[in-house]
Amino acid sequence: MSKELSRRTFVQGSALAGLGAAALGGSALFGCSSELAETGADGKAEPAPVEEKIVWNHCAINCPGRCALKLHVVDDEIVRVETYAADSDDMDDIQPRACLRGRAYRAWVNHPDRINYPMKRAEGSKRGEGKYEQITWDEAIEIIARNYQEVIDNYGPEAVYMNYCTGNYGVTARPWFRLLNSLGNGYLAFYGNYSLAQLMWITPYIFGASVGAGSSLSAARDSDLVLMFGTSPVETRQGGAVSHHDYVAMREMTKGKIYVIDPRFNDSLAGRSDEWLPINPGTDAALVAAIAHELIANNQVDKEFLDTYCVGFDEATLPASAQGQNKSYQDYIMGTGYDKVEKTPEWAAPITGIAADKIRAMAGEIAAAKALFVDQGWGPQRRSNGEMTGWSICMLPILTGNIGLPGTSNGLREGSYSVNLTSMPDGENPVKAKISVFSMVDAIDRGHEMTEKADGVTGVEQLPCDIKFVINYAGNCITNQNSDINWVHDVMSDESKCQFVLGSDILMTDSLKYSDVILPDLFRLEQPSMIGTGGDGGYMLAGSEPYAPKFERKSAYDAAALIAAALGKEEAFTEGKTQEDWLRECYETSREKDPELPTYEEAMEMGVYTRKNPAGAVIAMAEFRADPVANPLDTPSGKIEIYSEALADYIAAHEFADDDFVAPIPVYAPEWYGAETVTDEFPLQLSGFHYRGRLHSSWGGVEILKELNPQEAWINPSDAAERGIEQGDTVRVENQFGAMELLAKVTPRVIPGTVACAQGAWHDADMNGDRVDKGGCINTLTTHRPSPFAKGNPQHTNICQVTKA
Repeated sequence: MSKELSRRTFVQGSALAGLGAAALGGSALFGCSSELAETGADGKAEPAPVEEKIVWNHCAINCPGRCALKLHVVDDEIVRVETYAADSDDMDDIQPRACLRGRAYRAWVNHPDRINYPMKRAEGSKRGEGKYEQITWDEAIEIIARNYQEVIDNYGPEAVYMNYCTGNYGVTARPWFRLLNSLGNGYLAFYGNYSLAQLMWITPYIFGASVGAGSSLSAARDSDLVLMFGTSPVETRQGGAVSHHDYVAMREMTKGKIYVIDPRFNDSLAGRSDEWLPINPGTDAALVAAIAHELIANNQVDKEFLDTYCVGFDEATLPASAQGQNKSYQDYIMGTGYDKVEKTPEWAAPITGIAADKIRAMAGEIAAAKALFVDQGWGPQRRSNGEMTGWSICMLPILTGNIGLPGTSNGLREGSYSVNLTSMPDGENPVKAKISVFSMVDAIDRGHEMTEKADGVTGVEQLPCDIKFVINYAGNCITNQNSDINWVHDVMSDESKCQFVLGSDILMTDSLKYSDVILPDLFRLEQPSMIGTGGDGGYMLAGSEPYAPKFERKSAYDAAALIAAALGKEEAFTEGKTQEDWLRECYETSREKDPELPTYEEAMEMGVYTRKNPAGAVIAMAEFRADPVANPLDTPSGKIEIYSEALADYIAAHEFADDDFVAPIPVYAPEWYGAETVTDEFPLQLSGFHYRGRLHSSWGGVEILKELNPQEAWINPSDAAERGIEQGDTVRVENQFGAMELLAKVTPRVIPGTVACAQGAWHDADMNGDRVDKGGCINTLTTHRPSPFAKGNPQHTNICQVTKA
């Protein structure tokens, strides 16, 4: 008698067989089952039914979406990945649907380069070569513990560093910080991040430390003019319940015009956006200055708002220390300031590439707008002049008084309404010194020379030593997300500079090849996990492990616990708790703060918990606008600071290079390598952007996504014709830092004079040979010189030449 076979059972069986085919080099996604069982009445064999379980979990990469994943598991294998979608056509419904990357997790989890066992660098091999041999967990822990203790004894805790990483997020996803504090010594910490360091640094000088974002995108539905500076939400945040969804919903519902100011016709322009305003990279501040000139010259600024809510617009509102010296913003714009240059549209046109008449027309529209919504992505500030650029963009809503009211924002990136969860505590770090996240390799190379005045070290005047022990967990930042990869390789491969590098990850990345010992990690979706996030609405995702850990893989928590035990600090680290114990405890702490949350058991069963913002939209700085006396900002003046006396004092007390253009007001500063500093040898600008097929370098090694999203250099037809380049040609992009080869995308979607290349592609070069990167990793060509103030990442500030390979 035959067993009943549903279509669902057949699909599941087929998927499982496809997984087996992948291991044999066949189709990983479309294989059919060859496993037969019962014989039917007609004598033909039928596929055997399979037992399936469904487990909720979530994406956990550096995207605020962290979308829901519905894992179908058969015989301890994920055979299908689905996501969450409510039965609703309401544009305001909260649906954390995974993008194509999240739906490709199965190919990533079962990647042939998955790390399954502890490994150490092979005898006689150098860091960066990627040659390893399998060892036991006991051997790995002994090597790690011994090197850690030696570094502590010989150099002190400032020589220990936990590297910046973005490959794993969740309530219990970052145990390494807790480990280093539990050991009783602490470690050299970092500040900032690779994404928005410049804007993070300058915003407290403008609005105070408590203002970190703008209004939510839903607020822009009430605007009559929306300006999007260097942002493409549908590419950078693709999930179904964050900025991608929120932008599309706003785009369909807003009554206002939408202008996108960007060197590239990005994917967010496809739809009901009204106009692309192509601009030379790094010149947004010059455009703003020229618009400000027109607003001031035509008496179109909101003088009442500037006098009541701001300091530094004109002479009358400057602090006493700056008066009588022509240091106001108005002086700078109108040509009576330090440089005696009037910032007219004619001045800005050759810098920005935007015609003077177009700038005047844009200024007129801004002046006429009753509700102006200015939103800046993090691309414009990720430059050598990023602090000034980010500040300058905020000047448009400040000058026109479009802050704290319906339909407005403050010029920062869009804000959100989130469900917040408490994370596992890190403990207290006794080490006070910190460095910029962008300075790790510098601190390995010359840490003992790095100072507060010149290098942005905080907590101490000078570092006491170089970094000698590095933990690189769930991150490809040593090379792939860092700058000037060739220089980084030379430092990291020199074993005299750093004694020990511990790597823990899921795949063999380029950065992991610099490890001395590698520990095999678990994906977040392979272990119990929770995370809270949101966009216009908030949500929480909870998940269980789909199967027991395979091979000799361990969670980072369990690996850290073994190291703590080897150093006699297991109790201090674990407090007698498993990772799931910590997860439950942290969640109960969250419920004490937010009683609306479901119980732990309910959350785990639901998988997805959503909540709409009861206010409807986040309006940035609404309380300050309503009553600036009762609700002052936490700036020294309590107001918006257009001239910052605190920043002027900082500049006077610190050291800067001759071409580090710094000022206590928002000004346009030419880039080190930019529109005004191209050369005959390198006549094109090179700018990065985020890509659909990756999130930074996450998913960068998944072949099916690489096929769907080939790595290309976008080049304008006029620049391509001059070089004899056609669509699909392999081209070489090079500058003073290195060279890479990749496909050419000849398109009018990028401004002439600029080459655009998606960041995050995996570096692939013979570092003992010509060092030409065949993976198309833009950081082969980016400068490792940090931005002047934040000591942040200037990875869009580059010049280059392009030729046929």
